[in-house]
Amino acid sequence: MKPAPPPAPQEHPLANILINVLLPVLVLSYLSKDPAFQEAIGKQAKPWHIGPVKALFVALALPVGYGIRHFFRTRRLNFFSNLGLVSVLLTGGLTIYLWNADGTIKPDADVWFGLKEASIPFVLGIAIIGSHFTRSPLLRVFLYSDSIFDIPRIEREVEVRGLRETYGRILFQATLLFAGSFFLSTLLNFGLALHFLGDLDTSAANARELYNERVARLTGWGFAVIGVPVLLVLLLTLRWLLARLGALTGLKHEDLMLPR
Repeated sequence: MKPAPPPAPQEHPLANILINVLLPVLVLSYLSKDPAFQEAIGKQAKPWHIGPVKALFVALALPVGYGIRHFFRTRRLNFFSNLGLVSVLLTGGLTIYLWNADGTIKPDADVWFGLKEASIPFVLGIAIIGSHFTRSPLLRVFLYSDSIFDIPRIEREVEVRGLRETYGRILFQATLLFAGSFFLSTLLNFGLALHFLGDLDTSAANARELYNERVARLTGWGFAVIGVPVLLVLLLTLRWLLARLGALTGLKHEDLMLPR
C-alpha cells in the first residue's frame, strides 16, 4: 500500500490578504505620483514617486508573483492573487483614466472611485456565499478554520447524533453572516469615497495632487471607519457560531476550539 501523499502546504490567510490585496493598494497610493508633475507644481519629487503606470506594474507584480509561487507549490490557482490582480487593475486603471495631463481630473471621480472601492468587498462577499457550495468554502479559510476549531471532533459528534443536515444549515447561516461583513464594507467604502472626494475641485490645476492626498487620507481612515465595524460583525459571527455548535454537539466552547 502506497503511503498517502503529503498534504499541500497551507497558506496563511492574513499573508494572502496582505501581499495580494493590501500591499498593492498601498503601492498605488504612495508610488503613483508623477515626478515631473510634482516639480511642475513646485513640490519636490520623492525617490519613490515613479508615476501611475510604473506604480501599476509594481503593484501587479505582487499578486502575480505570489500567485505563480502558490501555483508551483500547490498546483492550484490562488483566489486572493486573482482578487488582488483585479483590485490592482481597477485601482491603477482608474487612476490612469481619471488623471488628465494638465493636472485636472475627470468629473465624478468620487463616484468612480467609490464604485471601485465598493466592488472588491462586494465580489468577495458573493464569492464567500458561492464557495459554500464548493469543496473549499471560504468560511473555512477565514473563520471556521481547522487552525481555530477542532473540526474533526465537532464532526464526529455531529455524525454520532445524526445531525449532519442541521450542521450544514448552521454553516450556511454563518457563511451569510460572514459575507454580510463584506457587504457592510461595500456600503462603508462607497460612503467614505463620497465623503473624501465629493467636494474635490476636479478642474483645479493641482487636482491630481489633491486627489492623491484625499485617497491617502481615505485609505488611512478606512482602516478605522471600515475595519472596526467589520471586525465587530466577525466577532459576533464567531460568538454565534460557537453558541450554535455548542448547542448542536453538547461540547463546551473550550472543547470546540483548539487549545492555545
